[in-house]
Amino acid sequence: MARIRVLVVDDHRIFAESLAAALAAEPDVDVAAAGSGPAALRALERAATEARPYDVILVDAELGVLAHGGSPATGGVPALPAPRQEEAALVDGISLVVQVRAARPGVRSVVLAEKDDPRCAARALQAGASGWVAKDCSLQRLLTVIRGVLRDETHLPPALLTGVLRELTTARRHRTESEQLVESLTPREREVLRCMVAGLGRKAVAERLFLSPHTVRTHMQNVLGKLGVHSTLAAVALARRAGVGPAEPVTVRLAGDVVERGSQLA
Repeated sequence: MARIRVLVVDDHRIFAESLAAALAAEPDVDVAAAGSGPAALRALERAATEARPYDVILVDAELGVLAHGGSPATGGVPALPAPRQEEAALVDGISLVVQVRAARPGVRSVVLAEKDDPRCAARALQAGASGWVAKDCSLQRLLTVIRGVLRDETHLPPALLTGVLRELTTARRHRTESEQLVESLTPREREVLRCMVAGLGRKAVAERLFLSPHTVRTHMQNVLGKLGVHSTLAAVALARRAGVGPAEPVTVRLAGDVVERGSQLA
């Protein structure tokens, strides 16, 4: 019998341990739990190194919003370690899905939610999740979703379908509009915009592009005007919607040492 390896990622100890214990009772499921995003990433890396990769991760939609308290492990499932205080809120549920999709494309992600939220569900799908399931669903329903996503199916509650499709359509329309605005920029203005997305200030942009600060200021003003926004933050948000990535850091070699420049605010 092929076994399914599942990782439950939730910082609510009672829920995580109870769900892990219920899944562990299934004859074809191996399960573990992680109490934070970074802990989950470490578990995935360790499992891959041991050639026992996880197949599915179940991610709390509100990961990072810590609940206090805990319970002893049950059903032979190892106790859920408490998240380290300095890391608990560093990776939220959607961010974890993004990182897992990039680093472990063979792992399927399913988001567990307290309530149905079309906007959040749409974001989860865009991030790479294969399913969205209510936390209070039956164990059999959850197992159906787990087995379904391993067949490359996408699972959403029927009541969410219309709202999620509307959100995805709206996001696509906004992306198209943003792409058209970015296309109106000159090649130099696009370079400046990518520097802005990287978080570079005017002085750093000037050094990177070998321009005077005054010229950079003019380019930045032109970028804001053509994009129809009034601040750098708004320009960066629009650029990201259009798929504009940050400028790559400049690498300078000095006497055998490698120094990265242009990666901080000036």
